[in-house]
Amino acid sequence: MPQDKRNIYKIAREAKGLTQEAAAEKLGISDSSIRAYETGQRVPPNEVVDLMVLAYDSQLLGIQHLRASAETARSIVPDVRELRLPEAIMELLDLIYDFVEEHRDRELLRIGKDGIIDQSEREAFDSIVADLGRIVEAALAVRCAREGGG
Repeated sequence: MPQDKRNIYKIAREAKGLTQEAAAEKLGISDSSIRAYETGQRVPPNEVVDLMVLAYDSQLLGIQHLRASAETARSIVPDVRELRLPEAIMELLDLIYDFVEEHRDRELLRIGKDGIIDQSEREAFDSIVADLGRIVEAALAVRCAREGGG
């Protein structure tokens, strides 16, 4: 797991305003386990991360943990940025409106309606899939967005 990703657990805990001791109690684990996870000495098991996501109210932590702990997840799960809710919504809608205004939806329908992507369609299809990936990433950012003013 990359060094810069190991503090995701500490960042999420602190964002919730919990001390290590309070977090350990909520999670039913030891203080030393929390310290080990937050210093990168150990990677928390998925079951503990599931509890952290709930206790810290941070779906972003779940996404970050998946990306940091599994090579396959890095190739599938987008790297979601933490944004304030208004920024996340505006970015998502901007991408959706651009997609529709550029008629990418119609182009995708034309390409896919026969169930075959031929060689002449491949480049356009791949470009559309990349655009959809950015829309999915923006949608996840809305789901994980910080509420409130700051």
